[in-house]
Amino acid sequence: MSIFNSLFGNSEEKKEIVGKINWIPLTNLDQLNEIVSASNEKPVAIFKHSTRCSISRFALKQFENEFALEDRVDTYFLDLLEYRDISNEIASRFGVYHQSPQLLLIKNGQSVYDVSHSDIDAGDLVERL
Repeated sequence: MSIFNSLFGNSEEKKEIVGKINWIPLTNLDQLNEIVSASNEKPVAIFKHSTRCSISRFALKQFENEFALEDRVDTYFLDLLEYRDISNEIASRFGVYHQSPQLLLIKNGQSVYDVSHSDIDAGDLVERL
């Protein structure tokens, strides 16, 4: 294993969602309707991640390390390389420009907060809840 793979991983490794966040895999366009509906009761966060991008991997790990909102927000994880059609629909439906990595906060069916790259911060997310 090279030093880069040990630091950043590689695209061949298992696409398993791990960490202290109870991620809900976003794998179906119909889930967007569920997210819109659920966001009327409880905020929903969507993390769009590129499994081939070291910047995205770093942002994800940093977010997971800072995250302490388990009971305050539902968290969806989108592998945008695998499900690019869902990513495109998110951009269209919520009126946001596609980025990777990207974090959106959905409340009452609307995106009320979206950030990307180094601006992804769990502490900032708390302030928007």
